[in-house]
Amino acid sequence: MEAEPAGGDEVSPATAISRWSFRVSQRYQHMLDKSTPHMLQRWIAFLVVAAIYVVRVYLVQGFYIISYGLGIYVLNLLIGFLSPQVDPEIHNLSEGPTLPTRGSDEFRPFVRRLPEFKFWYSITKAFCIAFVMTFFREFDVPVFWPILLVYWLTLFILTMRRQITHMIKYRYVPFSFGKQRYDGKRASPTDSTSISTD
Repeated sequence: MEAEPAGGDEVSPATAISRWSFRVSQRYQHMLDKSTPHMLQRWIAFLVVAAIYVVRVYLVQGFYIISYGLGIYVLNLLIGFLSPQVDPEIHNLSEGPTLPTRGSDEFRPFVRRLPEFKFWYSITKAFCIAFVMTFFREFDVPVFWPILLVYWLTLFILTMRRQITHMIKYRYVPFSFGKQRYDGKRASPTDSTSISTD
């Protein structure tokens, strides 16, 4: 165990940096926690970040290989976002809860393999990292970009077709819009209009 310095208040530079980085990470995590319920604002912020990246790549006319890698990563995240946490194709259907397949089955909410917040956070972080990479010429590998675009579009179409087939086969919808909501007991109109005359 190390002894305290004779001055009492003296702190080594490593300890000061460690404390500072801990405080910064705490504040960063606090900001993320506060942003969790604000889904629309988070996605608008992501669109701004993505637009800045697209404008940067368009203006410098390069870094297509970074954009291709970013596209593959985003496709991977999208598959995780659209997939159920427990894949019925991999797990035996007799093991634990399954997705309902008939109208008489018990309602089970769709649980994603990659939750919405983690999807947003990962995709935003990826665009920020890709944006920073566009400032380093070492990452600007000369490549014929239309071939990369066609290859990425082919991957996207094949992957989405497979995902949609999986969704149809196991009868699940990864989105909540259009589904019936159960908000609990609602007051009837007669309850709200009755007035006691005591």
